[in-house]
Amino acid sequence: MKDKTIDYILRATWQAVSRMYNEEASKYGATMATGFALLSMDKEKGTPSTSLGPKMGMEATSLTRTLKSMEEKGLIIRKKNPEDGRGVLIYLTEFGKEKRELSKNTVLKFNDAVKQSIPEEKLMHFIEVADIINELILDKNIFNRTSVNELTDQSEKIENEISKIVSTS
Repeated sequence: MKDKTIDYILRATWQAVSRMYNEEASKYGATMATGFALLSMDKEKGTPSTSLGPKMGMEATSLTRTLKSMEEKGLIIRKKNPEDGRGVLIYLTEFGKEKRELSKNTVLKFNDAVKQSIPEEKLMHFIEVADIINELILDKNIFNRTSVNELTDQSEKIENEISKIVSTS
């Protein structure tokens, strides 16, 4: 733990997960971004294109490229939003729904593999620690000098959670 920073662990883990999903998606001529987009879209009602970027944490240019590719592959169709003439709703085609189901099963398979390999209590601690990290980031106080005491409190919570995880190993 002393050799690696928390951001390194998070980044390395996410890169491994991303690589795993991209390898699996490539078997079907897709990418992780495509699978994630499919899972982020409403199966029946259509999804406003403007809501996808924030939902997926994706920049507009990357999202545009992903959606264009998905449209070319016949996974989605775009229709004008009847409630907002300027907006566009994105609908899954039948082929898109099939691929969405495949993406869903891939994610569930990964979740099951993790759950079978890691005791529930450790997973709960992991989720708690991840939630605290997200709160720290959302509060935008990490680099604010007035929040040093709060950071110390959060840091102690994280250290306690990590100690619990290590002691149950």
